[in-house]
Amino acid sequence: MASPLTTSQLLARGVARLETCSESARLEAELLLAHALKIPRVRLKSHPEESRREAEAVHYLGLIERRAGGEPLAYITGRRDFWTLSLEVNAAVLVPRPETELLVERGLALCKTPAAAVLDLGTGSGAIALALASEQPGWSIAAVDASARALSVARRNAARLGLTRVSFLEGRWFEPVADRRFDLILSNPPYIAEGDPALPDLRFEPLSALAAAGDGMADLHTIIRGAPRHLQPGGWLALEHGSTQASAVVAELVARGFDSVRSHRDFGGHLRVTEGRIP
Repeated sequence: MASPLTTSQLLARGVARLETCSESARLEAELLLAHALKIPRVRLKSHPEESRREAEAVHYLGLIERRAGGEPLAYITGRRDFWTLSLEVNAAVLVPRPETELLVERGLALCKTPAAAVLDLGTGSGAIALALASEQPGWSIAAVDASARALSVARRNAARLGLTRVSFLEGRWFEPVADRRFDLILSNPPYIAEGDPALPDLRFEPLSALAAAGDGMADLHTIIRGAPRHLQPGGWLALEHGSTQASAVVAELVARGFDSVRSHRDFGGHLRVTEGRIP
């Protein structure tokens, strides 16, 4: 590198590289530069003339190349905002999506019991369970995941946030909770069909948390069929699913004896969450 680059020059390089592959090139370039330099993002604008060391430039441009290669921004920075929380994320867990905040909203709306027992199936980073715990400190929440690596991330998030009423259990779906019953069960399970053309674009995220057998409904079926014996009378099940799966989820819930079944649209207008009550 012939001469030191300033912050603004380095940022310009990052933006130019990401403009070929991202609709949010400037925002992502700024976030990555602030992360690389370990400074607040606002300092990029308040001190654009600062000279950067060669090692800083090399590190930053390496992060830019990772993003240009399709790696999620959250994996590069190790952080993702969800609800009101900042969560640690890595390649062991899905990157929490804004759409999933609808599942949190519905859970809070459905269950008004101050000391409710709640189950989060497939917790990943702990996003859903921890968001609920932050809003309802009296709830006792069990968060289940089949991945020990994912649970390590979730436990670190809980400890850092001081949310101590969430217990993390390893196992597949209802296996770790045996005969326990809950007032509310929520899940964002894998629901993408095997072979879906969208999967290559998600190649950095754990496939086991994205895709379900056949048409993508296998895990949704498993949860719906198992939920009645784990719900208290009057308890609710709320599920996130694909934008074309609402009618199938509704039919399955009704067939399994749920009432008050209804679906809700996400901010993009897609039917994303369906809920039902066990009598």
